[in-house]
Amino acid sequence: MLICPVRGCQQALAPADHRLLCPRGHSFDVARTGYTNLLQPQDRRSKNPGDTAAAVAARRRLHDRGFTAPLLEAIATLAAPTAHDIVLDAGCGDGFYLGSLAQRLSCQGHGVDISVPAVDAAARRYPSCQWIVANADRQIPYANATFSLVLSITARMNAPEFHRVLRPDGRLLVAIPAPEDFIELRGATRDRVERTVETFRRHFNLLAHHRVTTAADLDPASVLDILLAIYRPLQSTPPTATHVTFSLDLLLFAYGGEGATI
Repeated sequence: MLICPVRGCQQALAPADHRLLCPRGHSFDVARTGYTNLLQPQDRRSKNPGDTAAAVAARRRLHDRGFTAPLLEAIATLAAPTAHDIVLDAGCGDGFYLGSLAQRLSCQGHGVDISVPAVDAAARRYPSCQWIVANADRQIPYANATFSLVLSITARMNAPEFHRVLRPDGRLLVAIPAPEDFIELRGATRDRVERTVETFRRHFNLLAHHRVTTAADLDPASVLDILLAIYRPLQSTPPTATHVTFSLDLLLFAYGGEGATI
């Protein structure tokens, strides 16, 4: 299922003594926490790409306090994964959404993210899933037609690669911030639904659109965690308790589109 990321190789990777090894001899160590780093030097723009350890920890605290539970439930309802699904989360972060679904349904979960701290955190908490460090904006290190469900939750939107790794009978769920997401902290943003649908039009057909919105009264520490998670500079004085809105537009797609061959 996994393929070698070395340029020009693309051979299948197989486990061998705490490593992943391809027939051409390219070898990748499996970390003690269970993830594998397949990120190639040409696929990153900085020494430590992606989410910082501080941002990963902040998001995890928000998840653990239950603020994002309604978002998870809405994603589970629309995507409707089953125990028979093989699921990819592209841009998985700390693994909350994929790991939670895999624990609940016993489906096969595979998460990819460019951030080592994020993937390490995911592997530590959700060891039943496979966690890979890679740049999903470039190439997803899995073979063609591997997955029955692909998730992109406020993360990567690589339509050609999603189409390549998805089965012809598969589905794709894309979650994007809705205009009111964190409106109290960063103001209203543009509605991204039309632009996102257009991004995927050539490879996928839209099946459904659902907007999920919830709100919570946050203490100052949780507000600071949101600011860390969305890369807003921290204020000189801690913010007071704030009523904050969480809102996502969920777009469910089927394999297809103008450029698809089924």
